[in-house]
Amino acid sequence: MARGEHSPACARRWRETATSRQWTHWQTTQAVHGCCGVSLLKAHRLARGWSARQAVQELEELCERQDLGEARASIDLLNAWENNRARPRPQTIDLLARLYRANAVRLGLAGDYCDDGDEGGARVVVVSAGEARSPYRAEERERSGDDMERRALFHHALLGSQATGPVMTGRLLAEVERTRQDLDRTLALATVSEEQLDRLDEQVLSYRREYISSAPVPMLYRLMLELSDVRALSLSRQPAMAQRRLLNATVMLALLAADALMKLGDTRQAHAWYGTARNAADDMGDVRLRALVRAQQAMLPYHYGDLAETVRLAREARRLAGSAPSSPAALGAAAEARALARMGEHKAARIALAEAERIFARMPPEGHDHLAFRFSERRLQFYRIGTLIELGEDVEWQPGPTGPSGPSGPYAIDPVLILLDQAAHTLRHGRVEEACELAERALLQVPPEHRTSIVVNRARALLSEVPPGRQRAAAVRRLADLVSAVSVVPATAPAG
Repeated sequence: MARGEHSPACARRWRETATSRQWTHWQTTQAVHGCCGVSLLKAHRLARGWSARQAVQELEELCERQDLGEARASIDLLNAWENNRARPRPQTIDLLARLYRANAVRLGLAGDYCDDGDEGGARVVVVSAGEARSPYRAEERERSGDDMERRALFHHALLGSQATGPVMTGRLLAEVERTRQDLDRTLALATVSEEQLDRLDEQVLSYRREYISSAPVPMLYRLMLELSDVRALSLSRQPAMAQRRLLNATVMLALLAADALMKLGDTRQAHAWYGTARNAADDMGDVRLRALVRAQQAMLPYHYGDLAETVRLAREARRLAGSAPSSPAALGAAAEARALARMGEHKAARIALAEAERIFARMPPEGHDHLAFRFSERRLQFYRIGTLIELGEDVEWQPGPTGPSGPSGPYAIDPVLILLDQAAHTLRHGRVEEACELAERALLQVPPEHRTSIVVNRARALLSEVPPGRQRAAAVRRLADLVSAVSVVPATAPAG
């Protein structure tokens, strides 16, 4: 990497942004060139995610495939061309243009003296030194206007939900996605007072406290409004300490948004928001925060079927967290135990669960404040019970109707998911009616605003496992009628 260039991670973030916004390779190349301080020739390579060795190999294969003669290129030569220490021969320029599907002008190897510009294409905004550049189309609307319209939509949705309940539409989900994409672009860029930062820290803490018992749809919209404010503060580069506090807020708010979308069953957007949180945490460089993102993200594949990915993310979280006792380390071990148990690896699951308990025992006292992402004694209890159920043990656990672990307490969904796990375990042992009665009780206990896809789909999966000969049993029919009748908080709805 030449002096003054950004690290490869910056180009990687631009590629991720390009994928989400469906940019062309030329748009992505311009973004990398404008932001990362590299030549256009090198930007073409980075926009494709190729190493210098890969680019040379691709060039050689192109020449062989199209019978273009010998490439006469090497890693050293390519580096010299990319860093303007040497100039390729005309024949080689032609080969490079073929490789990158460009021309000599777009490779930075020829001058463009046309007076009509690049009509309709992407352009690079060149701003003051030290700030990033981004591609745009001439017909794009002003960002400030977009932000005001978006905020109005979320405010309207929140006001409407007070009277008619939470609503999700295709338009609102699209704005959730655009908020994340804008935030990703801002992370690739970057003056704010101490008072503003203090207020932001307090607001993030408040969201973490409220999230545990809040319904996911209105919480998601409130998070979008807060993230719009964070992005506005981040549009200009800040002093290092202020930048770290903004990044920390971004990580926490993005994680909350990802978790809400996971509960709503929108796995695509949940995965994307976890990616945004990951980008911000990696940019901040705090290993414990990076570990937290991985540990939280591990639950998305757990609930939606990819147990091996859960184990991989949980172990990555534990590796990043290191030996010091912390919430990310304990959550990583507990998530690994739960996934291994469901995979049938019982011995490894018990070892991971014991490690989670050992880490938790060494952690500082949690206090009485319930916060999202804090691995509390109650969360340890949820993971322990869930693991033991998957290990095939009979667990006597009945959440109280209004107790701290009950559906009306601070944890609304976790107890219900455990009851549904118990129901599935009971069904596997042939006790069909008992399993359906337990699942029915779980669904009736969950508050309507928390009745999301992650809950109802679990009940549907249980019904699908009932043997054909037992589907006319009274408890089975009652559960089927209830699943059909319950009002599910949707992940998608017609645009409106």
